[in-house]
Amino acid sequence: MDYFSHGWGMGFGWLFPLLFIGIIIYIFQNKTNRKENKSSAQEILDKRYANGGINKKEYEEKSKDLRE
Repeated sequence: MDYFSHGWGMGFGWLFPLLFIGIIIYIFQNKTNRKENKSSAQEILDKRYANGGINKKEYEEKSKDLRE
């Protein structure tokens, strides 16, 4: 059987599943990081409100924006 006549299929067949798994991992980590950034932003907003840096109206508006 002549495996070399298949070109890229036999020699680099392992590359496509590896790329697919890598893309899935990247997407999962990206979604996780976005969620962490939102909670971090909410924590900062909470601290600013607690310190008196922003008033209640500003706090509620910004908090609503972060939840969307």
